[in-house]
Amino acid sequence: MLGEIFEVVWVSLLAGIGITTAYSFAVLGMGRSSEARRAGHGVAAVGYGLFTLLFLIVFALGVLIALKIMLTKA
Repeated sequence: MLGEIFEVVWVSLLAGIGITTAYSFAVLGMGRSSEARRAGHGVAAVGYGLFTLLFLIVFALGVLIALKIMLTKA
């Protein structure tokens, strides 16, 4: 019983921090990409765009995994 509660707590903390961090990095990359594009740094803009895409994928996968777990738990 107590072990299950601790499992819920640490998994919730890990998921909350992980999902929030992934989205934060996506927002950071988007802002830096826009800034680099406006400054005429095309290569940096593309790099930051790929950075953004990577973390949006991580964010989306995290959300999908969480939804799958919530909907399949009995």
